[in-house]
Amino acid sequence: MNNATSPTSPVSAPKTPSLAQLWLPIVAMIVVVVSSNYLVQFPVNSWLTWGAFTFPIAFLVTDLTNRAVGAQAARRVAYVGFAIAVVVSLGLAPWRIAVASGVAFIVGQLLDITAFSRLRALAWWKAPLIGSLVASVVDTGLFFFLAFYGSGLDWLLLAAGDLGIKCLMAAVLLAPYKLMLPRLQTWVPAPAPAPAR
Repeated sequence: MNNATSPTSPVSAPKTPSLAQLWLPIVAMIVVVVSSNYLVQFPVNSWLTWGAFTFPIAFLVTDLTNRAVGAQAARRVAYVGFAIAVVVSLGLAPWRIAVASGVAFIVGQLLDITAFSRLRALAWWKAPLIGSLVASVVDTGLFFFLAFYGSGLDWLLLAAGDLGIKCLMAAVLLAPYKLMLPRLQTWVPAPAPAPAR
């Protein structure tokens, strides 16, 4: 019987990577969230902001991490990226946008990680696509309500346009996800398995 752990369905979970080993996904997450918090302030038109094009990359970051080293490591990336990005975002965006982004971000990320983990044994594209789509609906609704409700902006229209682009980006980002699958060790080196007792 083969006891090797496959990247799609780990049986015995390896030791969770340290924060130092997760540096690349953490830095990527911070860049994505901070740039999205800044870009969401600038409408492309009456129903879309520039942040819709950058934010879905956050789901790519956690999905690659989840695939490489598991859900616990992906959650660590989400929590650390969230904490640092919110602090930095407070300097770049109004406090209401930073807070709304933080709440929507962490809820959406945890939902994506949970969905991905439950679907990871299916075809390679199903877990990242379905997880991203489900999380995008929740994230978008929370963010636009918290950030813009009562502001005079048509936040429902903005949310609908934003969600449409996020759904499109979820499909587009399957290409870099697929390209990275054979290179997951460059994304996050897997920690050595715990010694047998």
